[in-house]
Amino acid sequence: MAKTFKGIAQGLDLPPMVWLSDDFAAAPQPGIESLAELAEAGFRSILCNRPDEEVAPSENSAAMAAAAEAVGLGFAAIPVSHAPITPAMIAVQARAMDDLPGPYFAYCRAGFRSSVIWALTQAGRRPTSEIVGALERAGFALPGLRVQIEALAAGR
Repeated sequence: MAKTFKGIAQGLDLPPMVWLSDDFAAAPQPGIESLAELAEAGFRSILCNRPDEEVAPSENSAAMAAAAEAVGLGFAAIPVSHAPITPAMIAVQARAMDDLPGPYFAYCRAGFRSSVIWALTQAGRRPTSEIVGALERAGFALPGLRVQIEALAAGR
């Protein structure tokens, strides 16, 4: 799903991404060399949802954080494994989004986990139909997630 972003300059070689809201994009992990272009495009923070065990040391969260900070981007590492996303992970992701400036570029291996944790952090902040609709437009049909989002929203 291509989306025009106010701050994106023409001619940038950006990673493929899905837009879930006006200020949140999810994508596969970019190379360190892409972070300067993400900053140039108008992103202000990077959210790493990829566990370090999945990548080489040169691409781990510490290396990505150093590279992000070198080009003026905020950075938070919230590793999301393939196991269920826990309430603690959701809280840390939500806190990072509250503390760091947007727009946000979140990544994992393919963008899926970043999309799901975004959806869970939005429970109670956005209407459930808006959250589920954003996932569906991004190509993620997850009907069972609606129940989780509604349960989280009720608990807020």
